[in-house]
Amino acid sequence: MGETSSVYSMCGMCAVRCSIRVETEDGAVKWIEGNPHEPGLEGSLCAKGSAGLAFEYDAERPQFPMIRDGERGSGKWKRATWDEALEYITGKLKEVAAKHGGRAIALSDRSGPFTDLTTSFLKALGSANYFNHDDTCGKNVDMACRSLFGFNSRAELAYDFANAGHIVLYGRNVFESLQVKEVNNILDGMERGAKLTYIDTRATVTASKADRFLMIRPGTDYALNLALIRTVLQERLYDPDFVNKYVSGITELENFVAPYTPEWAEQETGIPAQEIVSLARDFSSAKPKVIFHPGWMLARYVDSFYASRTLYILNALMGNIETKGGMIIAKGPSDAGRKPLQSLGAKIPEPKDKIADAAMKNKPFGTGHVVNLYKAIKTGEPYPIKAYFAYRYDPIASLPDPEAQKKVLAGLDLLVSIDVNYSQTGWFADVILPEATYLERSNIIGTAKGQKPSFVMRRQAVPPRYDSKPAWEIFTSIVHRMGAGEYFPYKSIEDIWNYQLENTGVKIEDFSAKGSVGLAKAAILQDRNALKFKTPSGKIELVSEDLAKAGFPSFKAYTPPKKPDKGSFRLLFGRSAVHTHAQSQNNIYLNELMPENALWINDAEAQALGVKDGDTVEVSSGGYRGKIKAKVTPHIHPEAVFMVHGFGSDIPLKTRSYQKGLSDTKFEIGLLETVDPVGGGVAYLECFVSVAKA
Repeated sequence: MGETSSVYSMCGMCAVRCSIRVETEDGAVKWIEGNPHEPGLEGSLCAKGSAGLAFEYDAERPQFPMIRDGERGSGKWKRATWDEALEYITGKLKEVAAKHGGRAIALSDRSGPFTDLTTSFLKALGSANYFNHDDTCGKNVDMACRSLFGFNSRAELAYDFANAGHIVLYGRNVFESLQVKEVNNILDGMERGAKLTYIDTRATVTASKADRFLMIRPGTDYALNLALIRTVLQERLYDPDFVNKYVSGITELENFVAPYTPEWAEQETGIPAQEIVSLARDFSSAKPKVIFHPGWMLARYVDSFYASRTLYILNALMGNIETKGGMIIAKGPSDAGRKPLQSLGAKIPEPKDKIADAAMKNKPFGTGHVVNLYKAIKTGEPYPIKAYFAYRYDPIASLPDPEAQKKVLAGLDLLVSIDVNYSQTGWFADVILPEATYLERSNIIGTAKGQKPSFVMRRQAVPPRYDSKPAWEIFTSIVHRMGAGEYFPYKSIEDIWNYQLENTGVKIEDFSAKGSVGLAKAAILQDRNALKFKTPSGKIELVSEDLAKAGFPSFKAYTPPKKPDKGSFRLLFGRSAVHTHAQSQNNIYLNELMPENALWINDAEAQALGVKDGDTVEVSSGGYRGKIKAKVTPHIHPEAVFMVHGFGSDIPLKTRSYQKGLSDTKFEIGLLETVDPVGGGVAYLECFVSVAKA
């Protein structure tokens, strides 16, 4: 036996970032498990987390810096040292900054607890142009939350599933798009008697676990919500004390929903009127222990902002805010009487220019919309964007219409991919910088908000296997080479940690025992008689002052979704429990579990096309076409077909996943700028495809 050790850290196989314990021997990882000290996790991991060891020892990931040696996207590269790659990058950045200013530099990432590093990096270069992936995920949800409660994002509200009486999920396929703690909490709640209602266009694993499954016509979630709200108001099924005290605009809401009867909604959604009334009465009987999940990824339709907003309204009508079994306002260090982490950007001057989309006309609610970044790159308005860092983010694989994206990105003077994977964006970039894997690196300390806030740490377990570096070191090196080293004076991750922890009363060694440091011994709840919301009025605003200032209505008349033409279908996509978006298809274990995707198609529609289960079909849209195996099933709406997202890789270095399956985004031709006009989320599902037997 060699030298063994155990490290508490944080998984990096998806964006959930579960707390883990890693066992090593002689510098090699031997075992990974969920952190046994983490409530709701207690040692468990999902398939992706368990495959982290295979990823660590996979040679088919970036091993050294690479500089493009041919046309963008040609796949021609030359190996570079870190000095060569960083000199190339900073040479281009200096040219861009000299001509257009630091504001011409942008970065996007997947957001999360470590964004203080990336936003401070940009700030040091004189730019406010930080964007995240939320246009393709929860931006509609974030903006809906902000319009009602004043909180900046959905992350400001948590869900007490374990004590709920009724949980209602719209397409939130919790048992496949997997957060282990969330799933365990939902299962705990169901064991205690909670009912689970699941509403979706297809029967998923979550549908199989639900007490009630309602198959809904694609694009009609908003219609169902309006009918539910009308029923709740008409039958006085809401919490009058809570609504009278904390909700403004109830009369306006009543007048607005009056025409939207359950009978009307039946014609739109396909869900019988009596089912809608029954559901309203059923969940109301459990109030306030009712949770309508407002959606995780509601980048779907052109009215998804209002669909999410009405889900939040249903929560408010149930009076479930800040109560056991309901929605909890997430608490930070100050709520526990503690000092927050010191920001790396606290002493860096503010950029002269605001983020690019702040000055755009006819823009969605809020700022930081990555689709608006593309518009700025393409048009040079309100000012040019000429350098772009895609950090652990793959827009070409995640946004619609990859070919349209490439035409926009071709206008950049510099495109850099920093990632642990070969990504579609990296393959089109000028430089690929290999980040050390989550087992090989430490990150800055993050804050986890919740009923009991804490500081969390990802800690390096083993040395890097290849010529890769942690993000903090990469960004620090660039800042120094750009002549702004005084803003990033750090020589080690410990320097950063000590700076962050100043005046918090917490020390680095405090993380050794459990991997995190709790800031409150007991759950923190606001006084239900004195709740505070961050709106102009201090109440939950059904009629939003902020929306009105931005030029948007609080209530929008329902518009029926387009029906597919004969022989065509609305293309839906989603997740599998064994894959993370487009990141994990090449993992040797996960690839074996699911090497390619299939096309779900309704059995009656398949029969009309002469297609049987397992047949190869050709899918086409806008001149693009591809072949895929059909999964013929009664468990999907006849207007739709479905495929798991993330397949169809064009990167030959990923030999296990290369050209396996189809990519849904390649069919979404012309949809790059098709967004929800209020929330800004990409309207992926406004895509129609034709299907024929191959």
